[in-house]
Amino acid sequence: MVMRVFVAGGTGVVGRRLVPQLVGRGHEVTATATSTARLGTLVELGADAVVMDGLDAASVGEAVAKARPDAIVNQMTAISPGHAGKPDLKHFDRWFATTNRLRTEGTDHLLAAAEATGVPVFVAQGYASWNGIREGGWVKTEEDPLDLLAGTSAHAGMEALRHLEDAVVGAGGAVLRYGSLYGPGATDDQVELVRKRQFPLVGSGAGYSSWLHLDDAAGAAVLAVERQAKGVFNIVDDEPAPASEWLPCLASSAGAKRPMRVPKWLARMLAGEVAVIMMTEGRAFSNAKAKRVLGWELRYPSWRQGFREGLGEPR
Repeated sequence: MVMRVFVAGGTGVVGRRLVPQLVGRGHEVTATATSTARLGTLVELGADAVVMDGLDAASVGEAVAKARPDAIVNQMTAISPGHAGKPDLKHFDRWFATTNRLRTEGTDHLLAAAEATGVPVFVAQGYASWNGIREGGWVKTEEDPLDLLAGTSAHAGMEALRHLEDAVVGAGGAVLRYGSLYGPGATDDQVELVRKRQFPLVGSGAGYSSWLHLDDAAGAAVLAVERQAKGVFNIVDDEPAPASEWLPCLASSAGAKRPMRVPKWLARMLAGEVAVIMMTEGRAFSNAKAKRVLGWELRYPSWRQGFREGLGEPR
């Protein structure tokens, strides 16, 4: 069935992969950008393009009403250097300040617009990489809670994710918890740090993470729209792994020297508590539900393959 799909955040790293996949499957797509300068990119991808401020309820309501969509996909973040500056785990709250607002206020505006215009399908981007609850095994399902990281600079971000999940699921929609994204435009900053040997292993490097290629993230969103999915889904690849495995592989794929190893106390002083938790205690996620319910198949089942085949051209 051909659907009219409204993609909020169409010029982001996932949005630029999602729009052509939707168009390629015959759907009519309206996608948003934050400025007129970026509208041409969306038109080239096959979408009707519109400027929208995700933090302005009137702007969101007007854009959705004009598009008259059958489905809304919320891919809005502000994590890129152009929006948030360089990655800063030590000051996670500052780095993610606008993204946290988009995941709370922006999501609420989109849900209100969906209700006002009778949009039946709503899919939103969440996050699940290393932030599973730090107890029990290393790999978590959708039944396990996310770690709110109380007392750290990431707490506000985790609360924003919880708000998004509660609001979207409560409205009958689906949340796709993306793993750590890689691919063209998604890992440039990390690769730069690795090449400069400024991305060390911390302590044992035993903390687990889940990864996800941009094309697989977009593919899951297409399926969630077409199947009118409801509930929470971990959208991650098949191989959750500790930092001691994936970081050296990332360095090798980037043509960099093997990462240095630093003790936890030094990492805590230089990069903050969040970096230490991620590297030494992180809990990753299982994708079994997404495969079973959505029929999702990965183009890149493992980050090992994805890293080897290239991390993509810079932004």
